[in-house]
Amino acid sequence: MSFEKQFLKVKEASIELPLLSHERKKEVLLDLAKRLIDNEEQIIKKNNEDLLLLSKEDPKYDRLLLNSSRIKAMAQGLEAITRLPSPIWKTQEEYTLPNGLILKRVSVPLGVIGLVYEARPNVTIEAFSLCFMSSNACILKGGMDAKNSNEILISLIQLSLQQFSMPLDCVLLMPHERESVKALLTAKQYVDVIIPRGSQALIDFVKKESLIPIIETGAGVVHIYFDSSGDKVKGKKIITNAKTRRVSVCNALDCLLVHKDRLNDLEYLLSDLIAHDVIILADNEAYDQIQKFYPLTLLDHAKPSDYGQEFLSYKLAIKTVEDFNHALKHIREYSSGHSEAIIAEESETINEYFLRVDAAVLYANASTAFTDGGEFGMGGEIGISTQKLHVRGPFSLQHLVSSKWLVNGSGQTR
Repeated sequence: MSFEKQFLKVKEASIELPLLSHERKKEVLLDLAKRLIDNEEQIIKKNNEDLLLLSKEDPKYDRLLLNSSRIKAMAQGLEAITRLPSPIWKTQEEYTLPNGLILKRVSVPLGVIGLVYEARPNVTIEAFSLCFMSSNACILKGGMDAKNSNEILISLIQLSLQQFSMPLDCVLLMPHERESVKALLTAKQYVDVIIPRGSQALIDFVKKESLIPIIETGAGVVHIYFDSSGDKVKGKKIITNAKTRRVSVCNALDCLLVHKDRLNDLEYLLSDLIAHDVIILADNEAYDQIQKFYPLTLLDHAKPSDYGQEFLSYKLAIKTVEDFNHALKHIREYSSGHSEAIIAEESETINEYFLRVDAAVLYANASTAFTDGGEFGMGGEIGISTQKLHVRGPFSLQHLVSSKWLVNGSGQTR
């Protein structure tokens, strides 16, 4: 079957979805959650087939990996989404004009969402579930690296849809070959929006090639600024968690900015990173301090190109800043607008940081690891949007909507 015929079937399914019961859709997700657990062994087997073709040193390896705990987390995510209300047919505003026309604006699905992503099979489940529960059909283009993992997950999705007589064409997994990307990005007659999720290179490619509007879920170049007033006990916990909890995710710490007056605290702040073999890339001032206590095999001088890097690995750039304004200047130059944090005790400093730093999510005295739809109580996310149109930050169920106006009259003419 040609891509055009497949896309048409998805478009037709997108028209049917908003008419179906939200409660019935919940049953589909709960059934899928059970299937994930029941088929854990087969999922891991297929995932291992993908992992064998990827080096463990590749940052994508951790994103690709599925194990028992991650499959359980996927199932729990599905259950969490079923506890959220339907985002469609909600009245957003309503009023009556002087001529008697009654105007109402209501939320409606976006329609057909195309998602282009790399070696992250969990996105297959998360994207389907969020689109399905918001009454959007979806076309998924996963990476070749996750071919076998995605295929078994889609087969389980189809079984759950079939179990409850839902339209099977509401989700389509594109062939994993790169050639199919162009077909998706140019299908403007059938697809309403494209969402790229992955590396900056992938996002830039989609932005360049797509004929369809996109919602950009950006790469994360994440900074933490340790201010002159920062609490070092909080700082140590936050830095360690943000850097080492899971290095392959977009909210992981990439660059630590340290006020020059707090260089002596680096030994305390960085001590827990040694056990994780984190490679430090430091500017000269920080290097002179760090070399006194940090293994030299894990320490190097930072190059200009190390700033502004999303490492997705056990690497951390460190920059010494003269003051608060210097830190802000560095963030403005190198931030991707994803997640930024400050460790400080002075409320005025924190408030000014919140006022002047431009990013989707800002933290004071907390780890950037919380930038996640599930952690924000949204049940999951289709990505972290770094753009300013439509939505910014965790992009979840309640955001996968547009709106339309309903106008009731009694014979008015103009």
